[in-house]
Amino acid sequence: MLHNNKTELALYRLDMAKERLESAKLLLDNNSYKDSIGRSYYAIFTAARALLAMDGEDFARHAGVISYFQKTYIKSGVFDVKYSRYISEAFQIRNNTDYADFYIVSREDAEEQYQRAVEFYDTIGEYLQKQIHE
Repeated sequence: MLHNNKTELALYRLDMAKERLESAKLLLDNNSYKDSIGRSYYAIFTAARALLAMDGEDFARHAGVISYFQKTYIKSGVFDVKYSRYISEAFQIRNNTDYADFYIVSREDAEEQYQRAVEFYDTIGEYLQKQIHE
């Protein structure tokens, strides 16, 4: 079983992603849709950074993390192409909710982002567990 600093960082980031997912759900349940979307995005983003930790990679900008994830894990076929769409769309929606005036989101929008974040987190978590225990 592989256990080193990269593994520790990956597991830490996965825990942080789970915490953000839990926050997204609380916000969703309390009708704070924009903030829920933000937490869902950060759950996805942090799960992606957990993967990068295993590769010894990180980037100062969100776009760098997303680009690396797509190049390394989507184009190579490790993960289904839908996860590329999930992270890209979550990034765009989160930017809109944080920075665009009068950007309206519905409960359905927030629920969709939350469900995608759960699926993304679960998929990354399963993959990392296999990598760690090989």
